[in-house]
Amino acid sequence: MSTDTDTSIAVNPLAGALRPALRPARTVVRWGVRHGLPAVLLDRGARGGDPVGRLLRNPAVRDDPHPLYEELRARGSLSPSSIGLVTASHAVASEILRSDRFGVGWDRSQAPRLIRWALRFGDELDATGVAEPPSMLVVDPPDHTRFRRLVGRAFTPRATAAFEPVVQRTADTLLDALERDPGTRSGEIDLIDAYAAQLPVLVIADLLGVPTERRADFLRWGAAAAATLDPGLPFRRYVAAERALRAMHAFLREHFARLRRDPGDDLVSRLVGLPDDEALTERELHATVMLLLGAGFETTMNLLGNGVALLDAHREQWEALRVAPTGWDGAVEEILRFDSPVQLTGRTVKDGGTLAGRPVRAGTRVTVLLGAANRDPEVFREPGRFDVGRANARDHLAFSAGIHYCVGAGLARLEGVVGLRTLSERFPHLRVTGRPVRRDLRTLRGFEHLPVTLR
Repeated sequence: MSTDTDTSIAVNPLAGALRPALRPARTVVRWGVRHGLPAVLLDRGARGGDPVGRLLRNPAVRDDPHPLYEELRARGSLSPSSIGLVTASHAVASEILRSDRFGVGWDRSQAPRLIRWALRFGDELDATGVAEPPSMLVVDPPDHTRFRRLVGRAFTPRATAAFEPVVQRTADTLLDALERDPGTRSGEIDLIDAYAAQLPVLVIADLLGVPTERRADFLRWGAAAAATLDPGLPFRRYVAAERALRAMHAFLREHFARLRRDPGDDLVSRLVGLPDDEALTERELHATVMLLLGAGFETTMNLLGNGVALLDAHREQWEALRVAPTGWDGAVEEILRFDSPVQLTGRTVKDGGTLAGRPVRAGTRVTVLLGAANRDPEVFREPGRFDVGRANARDHLAFSAGIHYCVGAGLARLEGVVGLRTLSERFPHLRVTGRPVRRDLRTLRGFEHLPVTLR
């Protein structure tokens, strides 16, 4: 197994001693280039009416971004913004996501000298999140192809189907505990904390061979990693996120060492035991497993919470699914379309040409509004109507498309179907009560708290 090393240590023996002293400075520089500068640009754009600036910086837009999406749609299939171009069109979004003319990475060598210095100075494995290379989320082929091939074996349709008993058993165990808890018989519970977050984190822990007793840590670390997907984090929140990322990297280092000594029948054991000609570097291994761990429950947690809220608001559809549970597959697709757990993504133009009839230059950044594309009236009839029987709901782009299509989409769908169906069977009279609270995120959309009564 090859590893990344800091070559400055070999040149200068004092470098190792200096690194802890440099940590605060590195943190400030990392935050400045990854969040501070974007926040300035986005705030300036928001004050000038820029839609992407408003989307990412205006708290009022977070709870309901769809009026802004429709405003953008009315401007045309491709609009300028303060950070490049933006689209709410399903057709344009699909073209961007599927075409090899667009990539997730960007050429850092073309950045201003100060930015290049900041990226080098701030580079540190233990502070790296899922939105930074070499995470599969933000690298293009050939690296992306290599990583995807290694992890994709665990998410084939056959492998996913084999996980159904695990998902069902986990859902039953969690709901058994709720059923036995005297407090749930008449009181209110937070469904996110008690079920929607617990189900996917326990499943992904099993897949990755990590101790389930650390699930509270995984949830905290996952929330930290998810926050770094949003540009413009305030400094204090970034520091808290970085602290959680460091703890996660420390756990992963111990976990990899344990599995090298005593491998199991899980995905991470296979990754740490790869032969030399396929072996991941230590940094690549951290990035890959961190992404799988975080993405493995973030999307599904949001899917489950959004689904319960939508079905409670459309009670007749909840009751219809209880009568005809074969409809849950279609219901999950409609939940993904109507209230997408991932609302936006970005691509960079690799080769200049035309897009939606207008010229685009290499290096231009394009923001793809997945949540808007999934309500495009050119594809979905009456897109603002929630309908679990919608025939073409699966045409959504909630899991992206092309080579970056979510590798765990099949598992997320399975968890959504089993999780929601089992919940409806065990607690048919479940109702949302109180005031649900949305997560303070823009890229990911879900609930922080979803108070419900079960009986």
